[in-house]
Parts: sequence; C-alpha cells; structure tokens
Amino acid sequence: MKTRAAVAIAPETDLEIREIEVDEPRSDELRVKIVASGVCHTDAIIRDQWYPVPLPVVLGHEGAGIVEAVGSDVQGFSVGDKVVMGPAFCGQCEQCLAGHPMYCVNFYDRNFGVERVDGSKTFSDQNGAIGSHFFGQSSFAEYTNVAARGAVKVPDDVPLEILGPLGCGIMTGAGAVLNVLEPKPGSSIAVFGTGAVGMAGMLAAKAAGATTIIMVDIVPERLAFAKELGATHTVNSKEVDPVEAIKEITGGGVNYALDTTGVPPVFSQMTQSLATRGHGALVGAAKLGTEAPFAIGNLLLTGIKVSMVIEGDAVPKEFIPRLISLHAQGMFPFDKLIKKYKFEDINQAFADSADGSTLKPVIVF
Repeated sequence: MKTRAAVAIAPETDLEIREIEVDEPRSDELRVKIVASGVCHTDAIIRDQWYPVPLPVVLGHEGAGIVEAVGSDVQGFSVGDKVVMGPAFCGQCEQCLAGHPMYCVNFYDRNFGVERVDGSKTFSDQNGAIGSHFFGQSSFAEYTNVAARGAVKVPDDVPLEILGPLGCGIMTGAGAVLNVLEPKPGSSIAVFGTGAVGMAGMLAAKAAGATTIIMVDIVPERLAFAKELGATHTVNSKEVDPVEAIKEITGGGVNYALDTTGVPPVFSQMTQSLATRGHGALVGAAKLGTEAPFAIGNLLLTGIKVSMVIEGDAVPKEFIPRLISLHAQGMFPFDKLIKKYKFEDINQAFADSADGSTLKPVIVF
C-alpha cells in the first residue's frame, strides 16, 4: 500500500514529504495508522547524523495511532485498538528479562539500525528501500509497520493526539525521576534544562512529593513557565553560578538532580549541586565521544551517585499507562508542554523545537 511519509535524505536538510510504498506487516508486527507523532531532539540529531544512521530514512519515534492489521504471531492486540509506541527491544536478553528493556543489549541495532532483524525495510520507492523501524516504528508516516513488542494499548477514551511523546521524551524525563532517582516526599531536586524532557522530570518530581523543585536554564520565558507548572525556584545560569544558587536555596545541595542537556559544563554543575550522598541522573544526548569534566577529587567524600539513564529505565507497558493515569488525575499535566502541527508543517516543527519556541511539537496527521 501507499503512504505519505517525511523522509530524511541528507544531514541538516529539511525532511522531504513523499508518497512511498509500505510492505506487509510481518508475523510479529502491527500495521498502525498514525494519528500523531511527537518530534524529539533525537530525530533532529539523527537527521543531522550525530549517530551514523543510514539515509534515506523515515524517522519519528513518538507515535500514537490505531491498529490496522495484526501479525499472525501477535497476541493481545486487535484491529481498532489505540496504541502508543515505545522503543524496540529484543525481550530475550538478560536486561530485558531482568525488567530493564531500555538497556536491551540489542538496543542500538533495534532502534538505530533502521531495518528489521532480517535486514528488510518496510518502506520503499522507485529508487529502492528506505530506512524504517526507527525505534521500532518510524512514525513520521501516515501508515507504518511497528514492532508489536514495543506497542502499548491505551484506553479508547484517551486523546491520541497528545499521547505519542509518552513513548520517548516525556517517558525519559518522568522515568528518570520516578524510576531511577525516586525522590522522597519532602525532598529537593534540581533539573537542568527546561525543554520537554526537563519539564516532564519536574512534573514527575512534583507528583512524587518533592517540595523543593529548582529549574535551571538560561531562557527567562521558560523559567517563568516552569514556575507556572510547579517549580518552587528558578535559576538563570547565565546570570548566576547555578551551583552556588542551588546550595544557597537548599542549605548545602539538593538530594536529587537531573541533567537533560548533555552539555559537559552543565553535567559538571549537576554533580556539584548535589548534597552529600545525593543522586544525579544524566539523560541528555551528546555527540559520540563527548567528554565531561568530573571533579573526582572534590566529589569523592560526598558519596554522590550518578546514573546514566536511557528512556527513563521504563517498562513501557507499565509506565505509559501509569503516566496516563497520573494525567487523568491532574497530577501530570504534560499536555501543557505540547503544540500541535499539521504534517505538512513538520519542518517548521523541527525549527521551532530547535530554537526553543515550542517545547514539544506534535505532528497531527
């Protein structure tokens, strides 16, 4: 069958909307009619080839849609089901079996290989095969075949137009807080970066009962918005030393900290802002080979812990419904981070995400 898709064709070049062919879903796949898909920083860095992903490729990995066909070996899904797609994982390695599928030993190949395990691709045009199965889904297409293992069935009454980002960006920030840092009620946390991931982490910290929530950034408008959403303090790190400011606010340092930027000096600030035996987490992506300063001599006696976190260390089939439930209770208003765009305006969505004017763009088909 034919579908329209946004195809990445060259580094730092706009995605090209084309009509392409979609093959038949395999026995372990679902065909999904995509209703909406978030635009994530990872889509941009793959388009720009920070990681060596073969081009051309259909990107998109925050998809939500409706099941159109079910592979013969797939259980638990029916035509018409509403689904949100999470990352791909093998389900058989030691990390998957231990309940940590986001650390699947095959994670890179399954999510960045842009092909099925057998080497085939779901998309093609007159020039040949086009990369597919980005994060198991390639959701910048009206129709796509997705790895059923990564799909999460959601209730019929939930709005699919906003749910896609729960499969990556929102899951990453919220999961880093709720699954890894696990802040105690009454504790303090600093979040570096006020993009969608950082804001999701902030909302999760608030839902968990943290009572001192410090947001750090250099954009006054975003800091003001963070305050509206529940931050108790904001720090403009362009104007003041954020480490000193955080220690002054907390009387010595935060219990927990989250770096969503992947910027080496910010990572260093995050580690230095922690109180004794504090716990920090890094989720921000950086170019391969990026190194960050880590003052081991100064930090040794503090007993701090730093975790590197992928996709919020989540089990999507458990965590995405959990976030939907928190949202329904008014405890996790992630929809306030979203701005919707028409499919034809996908490149504008990328531009608005890059310049910070939109926190979380969502493409609606």
